[in-house]
Amino acid sequence: MAIVSVQELTLGFGGHPLLDRVTLHIEKGDRISLLGRNGTGKSTLMRLINREIRPDSGKVVTETGVRTARLPQEVPTDISGTILTVVVQGLSDEADKIPEWEIRTRAETILSKMQLDGDEPFQNLSAGLKRRALLAQTLVAEPDLLLLDEPTNHLDIEAIKWLEDFLGRHGPTLIFIAHDREFVRRLATKIAQIDRGHLNLFECSYDTFLERKEAVLADEAARLHRADKKLAAEEVWVRQGIKARRTRNEGRVRALEGLREERRQRRAKAGSVKMRAQEAERTGKLVIEAQHLDYSFGPDAVLKDFSTVIQRGDKIGIMGPNGCGKTTLLNLLLGNLHPDNGNIRHGLHLEIAYFDQLREQLDEEKSVQENVAGKNDKVIIDGNARHIIGYLGDFLFTPERARSPVSILSGGERNRLLLAKLFTRPANVLVLDEPTNDLDMETLELLEELLVAYRGTLLLVSHDRTFLNNVVTGIYAFEGDGRVEEYVGGYDDWLRQQTGAPAPSSRKEKPEKTAPSKPKASDKSRKLSYKEQQELEALPGRIEAMEAEQAEIHATLSDPDFYREKSPEVAKLKDRLETLEKELFAAYARWEELEAIGE
Repeated sequence: MAIVSVQELTLGFGGHPLLDRVTLHIEKGDRISLLGRNGTGKSTLMRLINREIRPDSGKVVTETGVRTARLPQEVPTDISGTILTVVVQGLSDEADKIPEWEIRTRAETILSKMQLDGDEPFQNLSAGLKRRALLAQTLVAEPDLLLLDEPTNHLDIEAIKWLEDFLGRHGPTLIFIAHDREFVRRLATKIAQIDRGHLNLFECSYDTFLERKEAVLADEAARLHRADKKLAAEEVWVRQGIKARRTRNEGRVRALEGLREERRQRRAKAGSVKMRAQEAERTGKLVIEAQHLDYSFGPDAVLKDFSTVIQRGDKIGIMGPNGCGKTTLLNLLLGNLHPDNGNIRHGLHLEIAYFDQLREQLDEEKSVQENVAGKNDKVIIDGNARHIIGYLGDFLFTPERARSPVSILSGGERNRLLLAKLFTRPANVLVLDEPTNDLDMETLELLEELLVAYRGTLLLVSHDRTFLNNVVTGIYAFEGDGRVEEYVGGYDDWLRQQTGAPAPSSRKEKPEKTAPSKPKASDKSRKLSYKEQQELEALPGRIEAMEAEQAEIHATLSDPDFYREKSPEVAKLKDRLETLEKELFAAYARWEELEAIGE
């Protein structure tokens, strides 16, 4: 039986309704993941369920005695006092109904469960611990339905795993918005997707939802194609002349008017971000070499005796708890900070593009387009001039939004804007410091595809386990006391090496990556044969041709029209893409091997 029922809710702000006759029945014990593109109304639906705002029509019916509570996405800035004081405020509505000793007991019980020190000042906490304290404040009132808006934002991996475990074992009935796919995968029992104002409920796991969603989209594309063909045929018929208006055909004319109205009311699927990184001249084989780096903040060691070699094409993920020094390591490697001890050497022709997690590269007072193009109305992309409004349209900014100040943008819009600014300059080294916060899952996956296909070098700080698994080929892991260890592979590979047991994989199905084989010692004492020299000279052209084919396939597969009439070709292209990835990896490995012999 439903403890809360959302019945035919409609809410709009002009134009198409944001939510259009949405219905959802929430049963006790449900853990519902609310999915949808940025701006589709997910947070608005939560506020409606929590009765913070009123709908234009429809209602929320709550079973007698059922209490709801919502944890907002942003941490308020005006909270003071100890953690215990903050948590007790969650019982303010019941202060006159229960004795003081019980209030304190309930607060201390939830603090114990959530591993928080009640005596610590709230303002001294990291962003992740502040969110944990606010979650404790929400849970202490023992709500029957908990609404969580992006609870994993700014949490490190350990904190996210702790939250997964806590909500899975102790949490109430739950609706949550999260961009962390592994969090959704592990926690959700149902998926509710908002798309073009409508809500579709999938009573299945996240992975099953992904399969069913593809089928739903294919069915919709086929249905709309049939409707468009019928409308086109009827338009031809009605233009034949007077016989179309005879009495016996009046029903057909009315049906045509119905088809026209249905076409007018149709809401197009939200566009996808179109991202492309401009690649600068290739770097030399060596990108960055660090030897015996030490760095401290006062008495606290951030790095101790860290050494590494980053070569062209490496994709390195940097992991560790919040505050451990991941951004500091980036700045040391880039030469923005000087180590206390040790040396850093950069290779030739480095063109670095840097995405900072605090978005300090954005000017709050300037407009979106000014942040990207200054006073110009064009940007240069791949050597060609593009109008700034058209370019920003690729990142889902309407002309009106492009002229708006950055200060009014949402977190997801700011991230998209910073990516748009980043990709206006050619680069052969991309440095991304937590780029995934606030991005919807579809944009996350597009960014993944871009980074996988990127031929330059990547340094990536992220707490998104799936993102790390799908993108990086190596991990730098902060392991306490200034130690940073290097591992081959992604997050699951790191976890497997930590525990010695197989890790539950969150990565997409793709060819397994292994490190290129090192040349044998005997190879270094000989020269390339004539045949090997010819092979080496031919490899760049061969790789370029394969990468061009790969880019062409990616472009084809990203075109929705391709799926309408060419479904048998989809599987063939995906198989070819997988084969290309294997061949490209083997070609790069062979290139490295031959270059090493010839040095």
